Amino acid sequence: MPKRSVTQRAEHLSMKRPVTRRDFLSTSLKAGAAAFTTGLLPKRKANSQGQYNVLFIIVDDLRPLLGSYGYPEIHTPNIDRLAQRGTLFNRAYCQYPVCNPSRASILTGLRPETNGVLDNYTHFRETASEAITFPEHFKVHGYHTRGVGKITHGPAVLDDELSWSVPHWRAKPPAYRGIPSWQALDVDDDELRDGQIAKQALKVLEEIQDLQFLLAVGFRKPHMPFNAPRKYYDLYDTQIFENVPVVAPNFINEIRQFYSDIPPGNAPFSEEKTLELIRGYAASTSYMDAQVGRVLDHLGALRLIEDTVIIFVGDHGFHLGEHGTWAKNTLFEVSLHSPLIVSFPGQVPLGVDTDALVELVDIYPTLCDLCQLPIPSQLEGISMVPVLKQPTRSWKTAAFSEIGKEYGRRSIRTQRYRYTERKMSPSLFRKELYDYEIDPDETGNIASLPENAELVAHLSERLHAGWQAALPDVSGRIPILRMLPWDINNDGIVDIQDLILVSDNFGVETSEHPKVDVNKDGNVDIIDLLQVAAHFGEFSDSTAPSARSKIHPEHFDIIEMWLAEARLAGDGSNIFKRGIATLEGLLNSIIPEKTVLLPNFPNPFNPETWIPYDLAEDAEVDIEIYNLKGKIIRKLNRGFQTAGSYRTRAYATYWDGCNSSGEPVASGIYFYALHAGQFKATRQMVIIK
Repeated sequence: MPKRSVTQRAEHLSMKRPVTRRDFLSTSLKAGAAAFTTGLLPKRKANSQGQYNVLFIIVDDLRPLLGSYGYPEIHTPNIDRLAQRGTLFNRAYCQYPVCNPSRASILTGLRPETNGVLDNYTHFRETASEAITFPEHFKVHGYHTRGVGKITHGPAVLDDELSWSVPHWRAKPPAYRGIPSWQALDVDDDELRDGQIAKQALKVLEEIQDLQFLLAVGFRKPHMPFNAPRKYYDLYDTQIFENVPVVAPNFINEIRQFYSDIPPGNAPFSEEKTLELIRGYAASTSYMDAQVGRVLDHLGALRLIEDTVIIFVGDHGFHLGEHGTWAKNTLFEVSLHSPLIVSFPGQVPLGVDTDALVELVDIYPTLCDLCQLPIPSQLEGISMVPVLKQPTRSWKTAAFSEIGKEYGRRSIRTQRYRYTERKMSPSLFRKELYDYEIDPDETGNIASLPENAELVAHLSERLHAGWQAALPDVSGRIPILRMLPWDINNDGIVDIQDLILVSDNFGVETSEHPKVDVNKDGNVDIIDLLQVAAHFGEFSDSTAPSARSKIHPEHFDIIEMWLAEARLAGDGSNIFKRGIATLEGLLNSIIPEKTVLLPNFPNPFNPETWIPYDLAEDAEVDIEIYNLKGKIIRKLNRGFQTAGSYRTRAYATYWDGCNSSGEPVASGIYFYALHAGQFKATRQMVIIK
């Protein structure tokens, strides 16, 4: 079947998916926002519609051996602080514990048996040509999509042009074979691959900061070899790993194939070598964490974090000697269990964890849900937004994973048990059962015990019933309520009242409204007001009436004061531009009580000027420029204009200082007259060259 174009694929997607309650509500919210802002504010597609930016961070071979997952001896301060501003999932599971199948499943939202990717060599475009990746889905819906580092496995998949707005960027891979399994190197962070990936991610953020973007960043560490700058090794000594079980490996896998210091064949590892490798894994994890911190810090420095959904995930787990093996590609807990943290703007609650069973295939629909994009009907995961809203709620009854092809293995993880079947023939299965309440390290397979026969039969039935039977009941769920940080009075909408609250607290050290210090710098000033202004009209409560945001003539003076102060403090940043544009839009949306011709500006005029005025009602508007002799030297026909304020440069009538022949006028005194319906007024101006 020939591949569809991006447009055809998008149309195909929309035709296949029926309109849901979520779609209807999402559309209604967007229509309401558009109706409110039309003619009032500059259009900002992203935040006025809840379509946030996305930062997707995926890490290779990362098990949940992190400070935020209860391992304080592991130095991961940056991932830990991300967990403090989001939700940490204690029980997230990959669908296939190998790089390519797991990443293909995450990207396509399809399980490995559906997309056909069951090894590290298959390209999902070959086995599932109709699959649409989540970067592709976001790209079709207007996002600028970029990929940096290892997002998928293999160059052909990385260069997937349907997914990325520009070619994917990746660092040059180092040599693997014949080198040591770990090295503490006297190098700077950027001399190794993950440092180069972080550096490029910062560069890309600079390039795309003014766009609606999805940026995917893939870090390699702690994938072997465990090479990291020495300073990260210095964080650890082998004593902190005394409680880690040391088991001689009996599996032959990638650790045997590539590294010069690993005993050949099935020769056992010494305790010293095992502890060396565990230390190397920890040091590599800390090195990766530092690079994650660089990206998060830059996102904050560009003031993008308030508009960005952040997903942090490991593609699968990793054995560190448990069950006599290293690396992954097993159906044990340490191979399937992945770290997952989700953070989004205005999230409530913050800094919590959840024991809800989730799968990495759920990431795609969750991103769509958070950014209010349609969720493709063919996806085989489910949005985790209800869990983000209520971390203790009842959720999936099981997570499903697999390895192998026709005679492979399938596994189901419930809250208490893991049950696995390996197909030995069409009718013969080898069964494994582990009870985590009494055996959290999976040391004994209890599937053959007579007292567990009924339990095994029940879990086998659930395994063969498939993932659909384990889904939660989400009928009639209410979309997540976003408590916006710039909704100062928490009334559900960012409006003039929020701006006034910030203004009333300028210079106040302690306020009864803690949200007035929007940027959390310890000062309440014009910068905080501009951040609120940049989000004017956004809402978290669809029932919040737009009348709350009506601008009255008594607001003229205070908005003009804010504008004057903002222009003095302006640093040219995106937030200042957006805030000032909003204030100008507000000022010019006010319906004045009477038509007035205002003093022109700037002064002195060298030689151009802007002519401001207020219109109390709709009118045909003309402006005439006179010299001292009373002769009209220029007519400026504005045509029909609606009632409102035309006081700022963006709205006032511009005169370029030239006469009707296009010649610059001389310095001197001139007059300008406003004709608006029956109203006529004249003022004097001085032109100085």
